[in-house]
Amino acid sequence: MEARAVTRFVRLSPRKVRLVVDQIRGKGVEDALSILKFVPKRSAALVAKTVRAAVANAEGTQSVDVDRLYVKRVTVDEGGMWKRFMPRAMGRATRIRKRLSHITIVVDERR
Repeated sequence: MEARAVTRFVRLSPRKVRLVVDQIRGKGVEDALSILKFVPKRSAALVAKTVRAAVANAEGTQSVDVDRLYVKRVTVDEGGMWKRFMPRAMGRATRIRKRLSHITIVVDERR
């Protein structure tokens, strides 16, 4: 009875997104959304959007009670990198790695 939503190629590093995601793991959907509303991180809005998408997927595909849904599983995976170079002293260059993330949220109905 679980439903999931995936947001791919988010222009945030996975390490920063995991700070937000760890706060909602195992919580009810209503609690998770209210927590995310007040988290002062840029990734909180994207995670909240993904939670709402997972809830909408659960409503659309199965007959579930939305009030009994909870965040069952949340993963943030690395989704590749944009590679750039920054000029440095004496003609050298250093690599800049701009990291991308894949956010996967699975919601399920509490028994």
